[in-house]
Amino acid sequence: MCGKCDRPGGHLRHLCEIIGEHGWAVISFEGNGSRPPWAYTVGLTGRGRPELLVTAMEPLPARDVLNEVAAHLLHTGEPDLDPGERLPGPGNLLMEAVAVEVPSVHLTTAVDLYGPRIRATQLVHADAQGHWPWHQGWQGPGGRQPVLGPRAAASLAQLANPPWP
Repeated sequence: MCGKCDRPGGHLRHLCEIIGEHGWAVISFEGNGSRPPWAYTVGLTGRGRPELLVTAMEPLPARDVLNEVAAHLLHTGEPDLDPGERLPGPGNLLMEAVAVEVPSVHLTTAVDLYGPRIRATQLVHADAQGHWPWHQGWQGPGGRQPVLGPRAAASLAQLANPPWP
């Protein structure tokens, strides 16, 4: 918990209680005509980890993805996700880790608790047909998935030198 959580009547009190009980909380936003839905964790910073974020995913599935990945990382003690690392998600979802370039712009509640120097990893996801948002033909909510950082050099190198003949 932090000093901001202890303030009487503080707007972050309930959030801090969730973080204290579970290790993190998930904040989600429904999309509108100009923005697809998105969600992120708050609390992983307090455990020395980057926060996690997804875009272009409805709130309930986003919550499930973020909770599953956060629980896995914290409870197994595995290292942070490397940019470019691919991982499976619930329901055959395929994701790639992307380091968020300027997390303080997108994770305002995490900034309220931990300050502007937070780190974040976006879990970019392929669509149901296996298309990534940087490929033509990606189909998801709102027709686009904002990617909030550059793809890792390792991911780009794989494209230039695929492991198959």
